[in-house]
Amino acid sequence: MTASRFMRLALEAAVAARGRTSPNPWVGSVVVRDGAVLATGATQPPGGPHAEAAALAGLAARGADLYVTLEPCAPFPGKRTRPCVEAIVEAALRRVVVALEDPDPHVRGRGIALLREAGVEVVVGDGREEATALLRPYFKHRQIGRPYVFAKFAASLDGRTATRTGDSQWITGEAARKLGHEQRAWVDAVLVGSGTVLADDPALTARPGGLLAPRQPARIILDARGRTPPDARALAAPGARIVATSSHAPASWRRAIAATGAQLLDCEAHPGGVDLDQLFTVLGRRGILSVWAEGGGTVLGSLFDGGHADELWAFLAPVVIGGAAARPAIAGAGAETLAGAWQLRDPVVQSAGGDILVRGYVGEWSP
Repeated sequence: MTASRFMRLALEAAVAARGRTSPNPWVGSVVVRDGAVLATGATQPPGGPHAEAAALAGLAARGADLYVTLEPCAPFPGKRTRPCVEAIVEAALRRVVVALEDPDPHVRGRGIALLREAGVEVVVGDGREEATALLRPYFKHRQIGRPYVFAKFAASLDGRTATRTGDSQWITGEAARKLGHEQRAWVDAVLVGSGTVLADDPALTARPGGLLAPRQPARIILDARGRTPPDARALAAPGARIVATSSHAPASWRRAIAATGAQLLDCEAHPGGVDLDQLFTVLGRRGILSVWAEGGGTVLGSLFDGGHADELWAFLAPVVIGGAAARPAIAGAGAETLAGAWQLRDPVVQSAGGDILVRGYVGEWSP
């Protein structure tokens, strides 16, 4: 079902809150009476009001309708904020229009059931498709306990991210980089391998519009052998810093990295680096819902080979690099046959200045 006018407004409010609410979902709500919007609300950072409570605060809403992008929360042991169903019933709303049910086992239909028991009309499904797409990271985290992984690369038309000499800046243009920074600005973490740190020394900060965003994602470096220089830019920029390593890393290097203020996260060693299954399980337990993985090719190959990638963002420049020694966008073992190649679901192709962005869903998981 395509979202109605008022649900679209609620979705816009949810998008504006995205990146500030983890591990809670980013939700938007709109209070309507007689076709007029009385108030809008969005989920506040953890500990603050949810979207419904934010919209209803101080509002005389008796007999009004509420449009909300996710099922209102129900009471459960240990809950830190007032259940939204209580605020809705207290406000004496006439009807609640819900985009989709909450997958969290603490809620999962209970919020809707409690509202109906209290005599509130509940309609479910308005904007379901749009809300599901928006909340995919939240759904994956609640369903299997791991973050949603965006695999991103910028490459030539023949899939190369650098020439045989290592020259890579910049393959794509300003518009593509702008889109990348907009994504960084809302995800919970940005992830790269130590090879990318050594080759490019990226800061990995979110700079939408060229300005350092007030809220920065955690920066995660995969480094099983201890190669990341302690003076790497990614370890000096503001925000949380995590270096996932293994027992193969030297003790002296560990001390030097710890001295930068970065957190060392020990994982089991894997032939391709660190054990990503273990890493993503730990990140999920820490409330990280989304990871923007920028490479390099070895890391992206491990993500695809291990079935960890959920969505691909491929920025393609209208150039051809060529050469067997040029750096591939995605390495790893790869598919043995074309039939076994990863297929993009619901692909989208859009312009990014002089470049092209191809994005779509990959992997086996789906909400």
